[in-house]
Amino acid sequence: MQTGLVFHRSLPPLEKSKRGGREKRRPGHNLLRRLRDFNMDVLRFAEDFAVPFTNNLAEQDIRMMKVRMKISGSFRSAKEAQIFATVRSIISTTIKQAWNILATLSAKPDGLIQELRTAG
Repeated sequence: MQTGLVFHRSLPPLEKSKRGGREKRRPGHNLLRRLRDFNMDVLRFAEDFAVPFTNNLAEQDIRMMKVRMKISGSFRSAKEAQIFATVRSIISTTIKQAWNILATLSAKPDGLIQELRTAG
């Protein structure tokens, strides 16, 4: 890995951004830096089966919020954003637990909280 990092540092720098900011790096250089910085996490899924192979579920959870923000521009208030995030979180958890979405959304909050505590 060190050989690869030395190689990438020896290459001529990429074209600078017109707006400034940090120096651009090649994709291979970025990969080597991530492997160096997160070497304990790269293959964690191979030894700990509770760790998923991809972070796709987390990305899916975030995607709906980003789509909502892109369509409407933003939320009108912080409270509206909080309510939307709470409902999306409940729906996401319901799907992951293979529960009925409508039954979950219409359940009493106390019963739902108890179900969530025992599901983990």
